[in-house]
Amino acid sequence: MTNQKNIRWHDALVSRADRELQNGHKSAVLWFTGLSGAGKSTLAHAVERTLHEHACKSYVLDGDNVRHGLSADLGFSPEDREENIRRVGEMAKLFNEAGVITLTAFISPYRADRARVRSLVGPENFIEIYCHCPLEVCEQRDVKGLYAKARQGLIKDFTGISSPYEAPECPDLSLDTSRLTLVECVAQILAFLRARSIVPAS
Repeated sequence: MTNQKNIRWHDALVSRADRELQNGHKSAVLWFTGLSGAGKSTLAHAVERTLHEHACKSYVLDGDNVRHGLSADLGFSPEDREENIRRVGEMAKLFNEAGVITLTAFISPYRADRARVRSLVGPENFIEIYCHCPLEVCEQRDVKGLYAKARQGLIKDFTGISSPYEAPECPDLSLDTSRLTLVECVAQILAFLRARSIVPAS
């Protein structure tokens, strides 16, 4: 652990407000949570594409991609999951200060971990989007066969099978991805961002 006494925070000469003014929109953290196969990554990338087409600065922090690098040393135990989300939260906070609309696609199964990120980035900056999808539908969508392996005991600590998922109690936005189309989900998120004055109405 780094000795905190020997380091200090350096304030930027360019503020978040400066960056938001230049970008023409506010920054925020859109935290997509849900079971594997619920459509988090697909939806996050679709929203990012739409924001890009509207000249908004945005970036997706994808669960699988982060585990290829930043969290390559972590497994899927409760402790490792907590550390993975902690790291992502810290990264999302930096992106938020950079004026970027950050979209994160992580199962993030524990309410306490999501609450810590909300507190870290600021409740006013954190938008929890629950991709609600029944387990049986997620299993039907599973092209990797991970659920089947988990049910056979070949994968340990698999969320929804051998590891719990704590659904959000009061998400900022809940989308039934088993019923709504991708286009409909994207439209609801964009409408939410416009209502919050994060992106321009036009």
